[in-house]
Amino acid sequence: MAENVSIVASGHTRFGRLDGQTLEDLIVAAAAEAIDEAAIDPAEIDAVYLGHFNSGMVADGFAASLIHQTHPGLRFKPATRCENACASGAAAIWAGVNAIRAGDAELVLVVGAEKMTANTTEQVTRALAGAGYQNNPDEAGLSFPQLFGIAAQQYQARYRDPLPAMAQIAAKNHANAMFNPLAHMQREVSVEFCSTVSDKNPLIAPPLRMTDCSLITDGAAAILLASPARAKRFPREVGLRAMAQVNDFLPLGKRDFLAFEGPQRAIAQAYAQAGISAAQLDFAEVHDCFTIAELLIYEAMGLAPKGEGHRALAEGTVLRDGALPVNLSGGLKAKGHPVGATGVSMHALGFRQLTGRAGDIQRTDAALGLVFNMGGAAVANYASILEAKRA
Repeated sequence: MAENVSIVASGHTRFGRLDGQTLEDLIVAAAAEAIDEAAIDPAEIDAVYLGHFNSGMVADGFAASLIHQTHPGLRFKPATRCENACASGAAAIWAGVNAIRAGDAELVLVVGAEKMTANTTEQVTRALAGAGYQNNPDEAGLSFPQLFGIAAQQYQARYRDPLPAMAQIAAKNHANAMFNPLAHMQREVSVEFCSTVSDKNPLIAPPLRMTDCSLITDGAAAILLASPARAKRFPREVGLRAMAQVNDFLPLGKRDFLAFEGPQRAIAQAYAQAGISAAQLDFAEVHDCFTIAELLIYEAMGLAPKGEGHRALAEGTVLRDGALPVNLSGGLKAKGHPVGATGVSMHALGFRQLTGRAGDIQRTDAALGLVFNMGGAAVANYASILEAKRA
């Protein structure tokens, strides 16, 4: 269990097409903001971890030590890059937490970063596809939009047409991003627009429309993790009340993709560690790489039975003013998805929610939040329960 490790500071660049900013620039900006917010001498930091997928999208193959560019005080600190596909950010946090729990560190800086938009859409699609199973020709030839398109087709065959709910999810997350100045896309779209295939909303991988797909994005985020003794010295503290990691088989042929067992197990383990149920959560930031994924995550969270995730939307539960708003940040769908940064961004914004500093996306009196970051097609699954301690 990870309840004794806390987040005590955060940093977050704007997400978007950040021309003129290198991967190094993004890493340094996010790290510097977290260090400044913590008001510490960087030499006090014991170790640094970087969540970074890369997969050939940038030439910086040895990126972990770029964090040292932030300040001379970080020189000689052990630095490690963590990669677990789109959950690389959460993997870096897990590594930092474990270093503290093992007694090897008391203060750990975790940064997640990705520079994607300098590549073409085709290049990014190919790079991300490398996180799929490569030893089966049928699976190796599938892009991630195609993989999640298959999930939507299976959902329709097994349960009901998911497209109306998927359009509502897209419209919801775009509306939420309108209140987030860090979001990549601040453009509100209607449910009708998201429901309609058009020149502006073409099919990407049937039945997925463009509005069902997350954004190719540049950006970085950072958090500072502290042991119980060190956390007491900071004015703000959010506890990692629970953390769970569940990895499933990589080949889709060995599992029921639609069952979403990895996410369900990870979230259930986090609930059990924290001693809570979904009803006690005040918000959730989840991995909506595609809108069908968010629909399946509602069911994995226990908000609705299998095949009935649409009820979480119809009943208003996951809306901005609902009992459990999901992706107040705009999610990957509208905030953006710089792959290695995503898991760290979720935790950084969760930290700000629980310390009352989330600005226009603030959930009033938030005390408990869920973060769910996923790598691949429900392969690497990380769930965290964040708890307010000191604001």
